[in-house]
Amino acid sequence: MSPRLRLALAAAILLGLAALFFLPRTTPPPTAPSTSSVPTVPAPTPASAPAVPKIEIRKSEIENPSSAAGSPIADDLNAPGGSLRRDLEILNELFGAFQTNFPRLGNPVGENVEITAALTGANPAQFVFISPRHRAINARGELCDRWGTPFRFHQISGTHMEIRSAGPDRQFATPDDAQFP
Repeated sequence: MSPRLRLALAAAILLGLAALFFLPRTTPPPTAPSTSSVPTVPAPTPASAPAVPKIEIRKSEIENPSSAAGSPIADDLNAPGGSLRRDLEILNELFGAFQTNFPRLGNPVGENVEITAALTGANPAQFVFISPRHRAINARGELCDRWGTPFRFHQISGTHMEIRSAGPDRQFATPDDAQFP
């Protein structure tokens, strides 16, 4: 066999193995039909993601990500008796958890709605960092400060996100605004 032919064969085998590695895995169909009248839907296959410090992944979140309650990090966001400073710190921790799970992606990107969607499960692992029904998310799907004004997010880099609140007067570019960091 000529060296060129060997090289071509080796390249074809490597490409085939790479394709098999990157193809999505599917679950086999059920072997026996269900006896109930309600159709069954196979549970989604969870994507493997690195563990995140401070976040406990519940079995129910893996089986049905859209019904997940979210991370305990977000529990105190906009909580009564809390502070705007603490809310900004919590959002920063959520972004840190997102970056830990998706180091190649860095921060979620886009406007407030897209960033909120990524944190509520519209991400590669469908992991819910904050419940879509959380008190800090308005009807339009935006993360809001404790006065109901949507936060402004500015991606400074893949790992640094500037978070801005309009403050109690609900208007940006006034003295009561707050930003993190």
